Amino acid sequence: MASDTPESLMTLCTDFCLRNLDGTLGYLLDKESLRLHPDVFLPSEICDQLVNEYVELVSAACTFEPHESFFSLFSDPRSTRLTRIHLREDLVQDQDLEAIRKQDLVELYLTNCEKLSAKSLQTLRSFSHSLVSLSLFGCSNIFYEEENPGGCEDECLVNPTCQVLVKDFTFEGFSRLRFLNLGRMIDGVPVESLLRPLNSLAALDLSGIQTSDATFLMQWKDSLMSLVLYNMDLSDDHIRVIVQLHKLRHLDISRDRLSSYYKFKLTRKVLSLLVQKLGNLMSLDISGHMILENCSISKMDEEAGQNSIEPSKSSIMPFRALKRPLQFLGLFETSLCRLTHIPAYKVSGDKNEEQVLNAIEAYTEHRPEITSRAINLLFDIARIERCNQLLRALKLVITALKCHKYDKNIQVTGSAALFYLTNSEYRSEQSVRLRRQVIQVVLNGMESYQEVTVQRNCCLTLCNFSIPEELEFQYRRVNELLLSILNPTRQDESIQRIAVHLCNALVCQVDNDHKEAVGKMGFVVTMLKLIQKKLLDKTCDQVMEFSWSALWNITDETPDNCEMFLNFNGMKLFLDCLKEFPEKQELHRNMLGLLGNVAEVRELRPQLMTSQFISVFSNLLESKADGIEVSYNACGVLSHIMFDGPEAWGVCEPQRAEVEERMWVAIQSWDINSRRNINYRSFEPILRLLPQGISPVSQHWATWALYNLVSVYRYPSSATSDKYCPLLIKEGGMPLLRDVIKMAAARQETKEMARKVIEHCGNFREENMDTSR
Repeated sequence: MASDTPESLMTLCTDFCLRNLDGTLGYLLDKESLRLHPDVFLPSEICDQLVNEYVELVSAACTFEPHESFFSLFSDPRSTRLTRIHLREDLVQDQDLEAIRKQDLVELYLTNCEKLSAKSLQTLRSFSHSLVSLSLFGCSNIFYEEENPGGCEDECLVNPTCQVLVKDFTFEGFSRLRFLNLGRMIDGVPVESLLRPLNSLAALDLSGIQTSDATFLMQWKDSLMSLVLYNMDLSDDHIRVIVQLHKLRHLDISRDRLSSYYKFKLTRKVLSLLVQKLGNLMSLDISGHMILENCSISKMDEEAGQNSIEPSKSSIMPFRALKRPLQFLGLFETSLCRLTHIPAYKVSGDKNEEQVLNAIEAYTEHRPEITSRAINLLFDIARIERCNQLLRALKLVITALKCHKYDKNIQVTGSAALFYLTNSEYRSEQSVRLRRQVIQVVLNGMESYQEVTVQRNCCLTLCNFSIPEELEFQYRRVNELLLSILNPTRQDESIQRIAVHLCNALVCQVDNDHKEAVGKMGFVVTMLKLIQKKLLDKTCDQVMEFSWSALWNITDETPDNCEMFLNFNGMKLFLDCLKEFPEKQELHRNMLGLLGNVAEVRELRPQLMTSQFISVFSNLLESKADGIEVSYNACGVLSHIMFDGPEAWGVCEPQRAEVEERMWVAIQSWDINSRRNINYRSFEPILRLLPQGISPVSQHWATWALYNLVSVYRYPSSATSDKYCPLLIKEGGMPLLRDVIKMAAARQETKEMARKVIEHCGNFREENMDTSR
């Protein structure tokens, strides 16, 4: 079971301050620029966490609004100290780095910050005296600067600036720099001259950079401990240089198998050379390579004995020369990962769940193209087999989705994997906090990526949660997203069906404030538009039925939503659906349930008082559709209309007495033991029909409804009618029923039914009741 321990006080305070910057740490100068309060002094631990958490909130929480001048809070090193910060993507611009240029940064990670230009190269010089670790991974524009192309004035108007490559920048003066990542730098950057001033590099990442001559690496042969050359097109000359870097502990010469054609092929000889010459090696990644020769032992030897990580028993012959098992061996998308005896504690590959999870863990941050394929393998494992490391799998997928929220492949495969990793089979292993993280990352995906497959996967994943309970902490946001999905007329049919189902579930069993808020978002109008579209198509499917059901739920005890239904031609759609689909019992039940809610609102009942509507309701009294459900709901609508008295009966036909008689006949025809698909949260609309003599049939309908509910609906574990009796007592129904028995105007059968209700609920004492169910 995952931990449900609360967040640390540090995390909670950081989050609160970041969401309330101008009320906690800073104030707004000229209503725009953020400034730190003069009496605030923050140490590096707090400053680093504020910046890194800010980046996390901006990239992962779509509800969080970034502040343009956030980094200006850290402009003065006398009151704030930054040492280790990780910035990513479009969040960071030149002026942000400029704002913190006086800080003594030790570690600066800039990942895929494509808005940074050559101006930031100059800002980097401000940190040269203190920087130990620097990553410019994916900052593809940082070596470009704008230059006026010259020429005529007209040309300047068309192309006022052009981008030119900066070739004169070097790391001169970065005397403390030990760790450098230049991965995915643009072609043309003179890497050799750029790096020449660095004397003591310990770690270098040149992922995706192509260089035919690697001899410049020799200047660090006595210091370099980590070298990453992912997707570099290697040659024998590269290998001759690499094997001379005798201090290497981590070597990554992996590649993306699908990206392009590579001339270089790994051979048994090359692997043997790497193992023999690099005696300190603890981690090696050769993922994606095609092994030219057979490097494995015979099948008979392979199958002999139990799995072992001892080098002497290795299934990969060149690795038998290892002095000790490797800490990590990257074999993803190679044939070697399927061998039995692999001399490494951790292996990335595609053979089993452990290898796949190791691959996701190793490649998520900088290799989304590999990560998406690894997650796809995890998807198959979760779908076909059983995921044995569920919590680890969930956390890795969540991290990948947060890290690459604009990557289509990651979002498609990740959202699909989440659907299977959150289903009921695994629910008991997941904490509330973890499930909330899943919900947030799913909503981020829906918000950031309008791709059909992603939207469908996200909606399906939400169906794995208890609705509305588990979604209530993001209630407004999830409703807004679902309504935005349902708005386009050309929406995918399957998404539409799932989204309407979710909308319906979200407005069922929530308080009226939630319903009113969702109604104002356009919920009622959206459902009516869906119904109208289905009518035009002459189609009554699940979308049609769910839409009416959702309207039934959202109008329950919510007069504003009932009024909205009437104002946007709801009654016309009701009549049109009744005419177009006369045999659809579920549809009729949902529509009449909704109209029952409308009829409960006194101010709206005059709009139902037309000959056409009254005739329709009267005819539906005789309906046998869905048991007694349609007849019962039609009688409920008419009971509320009758309750307004003869003077409110504003139509000549049908006459009030005629309708009243048909209501009596209908009620007497119902089986009192009928079970109905309904769930009352309050009896107030029914109870208000009891203390009156103006409409005996309305009083009788209300008494019949109460008797049916308290006598039929029982919790399975109880022998008594304890589902509705507590609610009836709590809402003051017992005194009202006693008054009915005493009323001279009440019919005898009504009094008898009231007496039976009182008898059924006589065993309950109000003060001991639990009415929370």
